[in-house]
Amino acid sequence: METSPLSPYMLFDRQQWAALRESEPMTLTPEEVDKLKGINDELSIDEIRDIYLPLTRLLYYYVTATTSRQAAMMKFLNQKPSKIPFIIGVAGSVSVGKSTTSRVLQALMSRWKEDTKVALITTDGFLYPNTVLEENGLMLKKGFPQSYDIHRLLQFVSDVKSGKPEVIAPKYSHLIYDVVPDEYEVIRQPDILIIEGLNVLQSGMDYPQSKPRVFLSDYLNFSIYVDAEEDLLEEWYISRFLKFRQGAFANPDSYFYNFTQLTDVGATQMAKGVWREINRKNLRKNILPTRERASLILHKSENHQVDYVRLRR
Repeated sequence: METSPLSPYMLFDRQQWAALRESEPMTLTPEEVDKLKGINDELSIDEIRDIYLPLTRLLYYYVTATTSRQAAMMKFLNQKPSKIPFIIGVAGSVSVGKSTTSRVLQALMSRWKEDTKVALITTDGFLYPNTVLEENGLMLKKGFPQSYDIHRLLQFVSDVKSGKPEVIAPKYSHLIYDVVPDEYEVIRQPDILIIEGLNVLQSGMDYPQSKPRVFLSDYLNFSIYVDAEEDLLEEWYISRFLKFRQGAFANPDSYFYNFTQLTDVGATQMAKGVWREINRKNLRKNILPTRERASLILHKSENHQVDYVRLRR
């Protein structure tokens, strides 16, 4: 472990972090691990063992401590204990593998011996519908702060945190590249809620037009930023785009169906353009500046392998 007196983080290389697994059991099979990875992610049993088992061991301590603190507060207030979900935020760039990280955490934590109920949602569902984005000239800013209904997202998290029996989250379809009308995911008092998205760690300064008084991060008990160098992110984005072109984009109902008519060279150039004109700008201006707000940073190298971890003191 390395520390700097000027940094709020402790730095662990892969070997140092892996040693913190101790006796945390492996509860996933290779087949289950294969199903958890994204279309362009590399995920192995070794990665689960070295990176995610130490992380879920740490999260177990956080959840237990938070539950004890909540019980102490209820005892002080002479009130019956209430179920307040532990909320984890997972942030990072497009194509970095946030969704895979979130699914792995959900799978591992749901198998804790207490049979923990773990829910997972993405902030994509809280994007404004395409019709609204088009009306406001924001289609090329999709994923930027102004493209989200931040007040609706904050109300959702507030309702979950307050223990409401049922809270609905709008669904998003990557096939139609839009929020699905009148379709929702129902969240029913989970023990843990994982919220994954580009904007999880953004603050009020990122939403000057909406002026929220609280931030999503105010509701988080723990936050993770999945990090990688820009050149790798671009490479992963282009690779994922080309794989989607051969798969999901080939569906005539896909928003991106016309891209399947491009040559390989044309598709690659298209993907590079989208990355550099939209996703890279969003990363530099809105996403990367939130990294230092995270409780923990997972830094990835080649093949999506985490090479070091930064944990806030």
